[in-house]
Amino acid sequence: MEIIANVTEGVLKKAAKALKDGHLVAFPTETVYGLGANATNETAVARIYSVKGRPADHPLIVHISSINKINEWAVDIPEYALKLARDFWPGPMTLILKRSELAKNFITGGQDNVGLRVPNQPVALALLSEFESLGGLGVAAPSANRFGAVSPTTATAVSDEIGKFLNTGDLIIDDGPCHIGIESTILDCTGSHPVILRPGSISIDLVKNKTGLKILKREMKNKNKIKTSGLLDFHYSPEAEVVLGTTAGVGDGFLAMSNIPTPAGSIRLGSPETIDDYAKNLYSSLRLADAKKLPRISVQMPGGEGLAEAIRDRLQKASGKKVENDHA
Repeated sequence: MEIIANVTEGVLKKAAKALKDGHLVAFPTETVYGLGANATNETAVARIYSVKGRPADHPLIVHISSINKINEWAVDIPEYALKLARDFWPGPMTLILKRSELAKNFITGGQDNVGLRVPNQPVALALLSEFESLGGLGVAAPSANRFGAVSPTTATAVSDEIGKFLNTGDLIIDDGPCHIGIESTILDCTGSHPVILRPGSISIDLVKNKTGLKILKREMKNKNKIKTSGLLDFHYSPEAEVVLGTTAGVGDGFLAMSNIPTPAGSIRLGSPETIDDYAKNLYSSLRLADAKKLPRISVQMPGGEGLAEAIRDRLQKASGKKVENDHA
């Protein structure tokens, strides 16, 4: 395994060839770092599952370089899904669509749909384009961490988390911290209207205001109808216990907006001044607690809509206490 920090054209060519040859490449997106493999190579994709310790029936998101590749991976695409792609790609939005013959069971977890995304990060887009120039059709890339653990937003976090599971020929591309810091919004586009499965920085209100589309919320009783990333009730979890809304005790980690004072005896993990800062530094704050070997993290969740909802979703799952009536 090799970590490369100076991302040049030669590095991108090397990484694209590594993908084509069946190796794994961890690379930055605007959301979190992904662990990439050739999405049409079953052996390479199997290594993603092995490295992550991911259940075999848990589908992967395929990253493509542009909307022009969508018809290779999906069929019977609703017009509203194309509108979403036109308006929000490249960007932190994943669309769940009816799969084409190209999307095999080892990508979809045996489902009849596939998740697609065009990331909005220069290195990621350049890598995807270079890979496609070699004949590649898409890169499967879940977050570059062990399954259920905190997603990595830096190359160092990737190395710390999964470096020991990577082989010679695998690469980690270091392009600094991710800009957004939490995973993409996921929309189910297999029905008559889009349904939000996982909140992200692209909110329901943003989609409605830009497209005029009606976005439905996922019914909790049907939450297992479609499997996709981030739908488990316990996910994004550090080793430390995450507790929400309680007073931090002596020796506890503490995460809250900067205007909330640190309880006596607790250890401040982050003091974000804005919701954007909260999202960008959320996972690094949780990782810091583990680095300090803290047994517990007390978190004051941010209020509000949009990105704050996505932050609450991640924290509720990190604590294992999903709030049923919060954002789907």
